[in-house]
Amino acid sequence: MNYVDLDPALQPLIESYLESADRERLAPVLTALGADAADRLAPLADVADKNPPTLAQFNREGDRVDSIEYHPSYQELQKAAYEEYGLSALSHRGLHGWDDVPPHLVKYILSYVFVQAEFGLACPVSMTDAAARTLRKFGEGEQNAEAIDRLISTDPDRRFTGAMFMTEIHAGTDIAQTSTVAERDGENWALSGRKWFASNPDADVILTLARFPGGDDTTRGVGLFMLPKHRPDGTKNSYVIDRLKDKLGTRSMPSGEVTLNGAYAVQVGALERGFRQMAEMVNTSRLSNAMRATALMRRSINEALTHARTRVVFGKTLIEAPLMRMTLLPLQAEAEAALGLVFYCGDMLQRADAGDDSAAAQIRVLTPLAKHYICKRARFVTGEAMEVRGGRGYIEEFPDARLVRDSHLGSIWEGSSNVIALDVLRCMRKQDTHRLLAKTMEEKLTPITLAEAGPELRELLNRWSTIVDRGDAVLNAEADAGEALIGGYADDLAQLIMATLLLEQADAEVTRDANFRKLLVAKAFIGGNITGDEHTVVETLSHFEDIVDGETVPRDAVPADVVPTPAPVA
Repeated sequence: MNYVDLDPALQPLIESYLESADRERLAPVLTALGADAADRLAPLADVADKNPPTLAQFNREGDRVDSIEYHPSYQELQKAAYEEYGLSALSHRGLHGWDDVPPHLVKYILSYVFVQAEFGLACPVSMTDAAARTLRKFGEGEQNAEAIDRLISTDPDRRFTGAMFMTEIHAGTDIAQTSTVAERDGENWALSGRKWFASNPDADVILTLARFPGGDDTTRGVGLFMLPKHRPDGTKNSYVIDRLKDKLGTRSMPSGEVTLNGAYAVQVGALERGFRQMAEMVNTSRLSNAMRATALMRRSINEALTHARTRVVFGKTLIEAPLMRMTLLPLQAEAEAALGLVFYCGDMLQRADAGDDSAAAQIRVLTPLAKHYICKRARFVTGEAMEVRGGRGYIEEFPDARLVRDSHLGSIWEGSSNVIALDVLRCMRKQDTHRLLAKTMEEKLTPITLAEAGPELRELLNRWSTIVDRGDAVLNAEADAGEALIGGYADDLAQLIMATLLLEQADAEVTRDANFRKLLVAKAFIGGNITGDEHTVVETLSHFEDIVDGETVPRDAVPADVVPTPAPVA
């Protein structure tokens, strides 16, 4: 089994977004990871989930050590992620045949395949990557430089992992309530306070927030600091892990409560801009959350298809049942739409980093949009897929239950859905980003000449005008009303973007490969999510197997009633 081969949407998107030289370098490592994830890493993840880490606060001499012990299965997963595939380093250095840094999409593609096997470890991998990015942008001095060098290392004797400690009991969403304080300690700082939800708490490099002397009581009074696991002299830093959390999901990876006792720390960037600088790390992790949620969808659908093809009920396999196909096809469409949005976001991040102002404005709002919609839909898709397996899916001997448990993470960490929706509103208020997105998406739709799309193209073009008007109404409403409306609006905006990207990719695949498969996927998504036309979805069911297997669908296979009849020749 190879997870890459099971994914009909992945390779066509790679061909659309990556240059040929990048595709050639990616191909062998992607093929290897696809097989490795299915054959070795997924079974390891099952074992790691059932053998969570444990905390030893003291050694046998009575000394405080705060050592977290990991099961060998998790240690092997760590080696694969950090060393063999370099998932946390790919945005910072050349690997896998690249002399220079590969495009951001390479990291997201490989991570997407890895996460289908193991979800929990992807959190510290993402934080390690994001910590290096944040220190690169804002950190100065030798200690920050060494931290970056070791965060992006794949050498088992040198590599560091990263974490961010933001959440306090009263300061998770409202960072202005941060109670951790920073006091000057020579050229550096001493931090004291309590962090209530800290994932990867034994990380080598931690970015955290603390109030600094003379700062005001807003987020401008909160500075960003790099907290190393060890002081420069090699001694253990002055913080302790009070306990590990007993979590619903991501049980393979530890999260804990941490108390800082005058802990040694290094300032990162301007003190009064600490929260804005930490937002760089948070936003990187938010986009990773959307990618991870998409991976959970893909894996859960693979599991459902495997079961439906082998389970015989009333003399037929489940996959032959029309209602089962009607259940699975919308899930497939959701997963493909989500992957298309992740690809587009990765491409916009690349362009933004290269200085494209429009791309920078787009990725600023696309990141919360993707997290808000995709992470919530992952809960639905994994739950529906688990139900396909019935009672077997509900028991922990199959992966479905773990996928469902893990799927709830994305909507909570790095900002719960309401917080994320308000971030979308903030972007709209600051830059009219709903108008920028509409303009960009309409420009994508206008040149598409795919006649077989039928009314879908016209419908989307009309809806973009409507969604802009709705966005304006949200902005012009009283503040309370605008906040009340933004959640539903963010979901509808995300769906329109995803539908547009599906049609754009369908046009590319028809032009490039004469393959109409993606058009059927787009029709299923638009019919199920945009227009509410179930008949459009039903029309695609006759090619269900072609859709989920990634087979070529010729033009004459597109449902006849949506292919315009040529006008008679006079």
